[in-house]
Amino acid sequence: MDLDPVLLARIQFAANITFHILFPTISISLGWMLLFMRWRWLKTSHRPWLTAYRFWTKVFALTFALGVVSGITMSFQFGTNWPGFMEKVGNIAGPLLGFEVLTAFFLEATFLGVMLFGHGRVSERVHLLATFLVAFGTTMSAFWILVLNSWMQTPVGYEIINGEFHVTSWMEIIFNPSFPYRFAHMLLASFLTMAFLVAGVSAWQVLRGKANASTPLALRAAITLAAVLIPVQILVGDMHGLNTLHHQPQKIAAIEGVWETEKGAPLLLFALPNETERRNDMAIGIPKMASFILTHEWDGELKGLNEFEAHPPVKPLFFGFRIMVAMGTLMLLVSWAGWWLLRRRGWQPEHAPRWLMVGIAAMTFSGWIATVAGWYVTEIGRQPWIVQGLIRTADVASATPAPHIAITLAGYLITYVLLIAAYISVLRYMAEKPSDSYDPAPTGGAATLLGTQPAKKEGGA
Repeated sequence: MDLDPVLLARIQFAANITFHILFPTISISLGWMLLFMRWRWLKTSHRPWLTAYRFWTKVFALTFALGVVSGITMSFQFGTNWPGFMEKVGNIAGPLLGFEVLTAFFLEATFLGVMLFGHGRVSERVHLLATFLVAFGTTMSAFWILVLNSWMQTPVGYEIINGEFHVTSWMEIIFNPSFPYRFAHMLLASFLTMAFLVAGVSAWQVLRGKANASTPLALRAAITLAAVLIPVQILVGDMHGLNTLHHQPQKIAAIEGVWETEKGAPLLLFALPNETERRNDMAIGIPKMASFILTHEWDGELKGLNEFEAHPPVKPLFFGFRIMVAMGTLMLLVSWAGWWLLRRRGWQPEHAPRWLMVGIAAMTFSGWIATVAGWYVTEIGRQPWIVQGLIRTADVASATPAPHIAITLAGYLITYVLLIAAYISVLRYMAEKPSDSYDPAPTGGAATLLGTQPAKKEGGA
């Protein structure tokens, strides 16, 4: 059987970006959670806030390291598998990726060192500032990546000269039509992923009898954050969907399984898209609801896939979107139920129903599932284009033989499975040994993680 080198290259890039996105999705928002914990310690002098900060700083460092490593291997593929991409749009993609590297390595990495090893060597306020700069750096790193990705979905601000893209307006490129919605949607997804990670690990500590005084604080902050942000994410998702309908109607048609242009299209809760016969089998839907959600009119018109000469594959988008929505709905129910029941018990998780703690712990990595499903919908939904409507993916692929790509793909997959298993294993180990890592030497001994000597707080004991 002949292997398709373009398909293998796409699978390899998908594998790389799937693994990579798991870690920035946590670190982008965990930096801000750390800033909150650090600020609460300075504000209240309540020791458990510092304990929580130290524990989750170690998780952040582990997550950040894997994110950087996987990001580097992913960037290699621009040269190995997709050289035509940079040849055509390098004048746009190159500077944007360069800005991302500046924030990731010069800002985040520098001040991460201060976060990890500066406590006790710099003042409390300087250490707080370092935490802020790390959080800001992770967000700006995401900013530049999403600028490029959004531009590939809705390209503006360019001109083509001899087959190469040149910038006519950086402002149009940076603030392209889909960027505000995509950036907001991704940041909220990151905060929700982080919130369920923090809540899930905290619940696991309670179940295993490893909780300390910082556990209820972390659990309360995470559950409250999730309960507040999920409705906001629903609103932003609706706005993002309207924007996508305007600029990429074929993507929406694939998501909703709409083959023929129709008014009052039903919202399909389940179906088996039949791409051969261009219809849906075993369809179960709510009449007119898809039109109402997407156009805000019961009889709003949705263009069908048959209207487009080129459109993305239907099944990955149809099922990927429903996985994302189903997981988001489950996250909403768990966060609201958790907030209500824990609040009634004075935020003492040891007194909460065991089934609630089991449920929260089971949702630890739910944000990963929702994020990856949504990312697949976004990226596969752009196919067969790498730059929407302008450059086809197949036209920028390398001439690397398919067997070579297959070998490296297998190597990547094995490595990634092992690294994810190691990450979860280490996280579980840290969760079950949540001792305060701050153990100063009485006379200023060797430095340990996050400090050497008890730092005197400014304006407090």
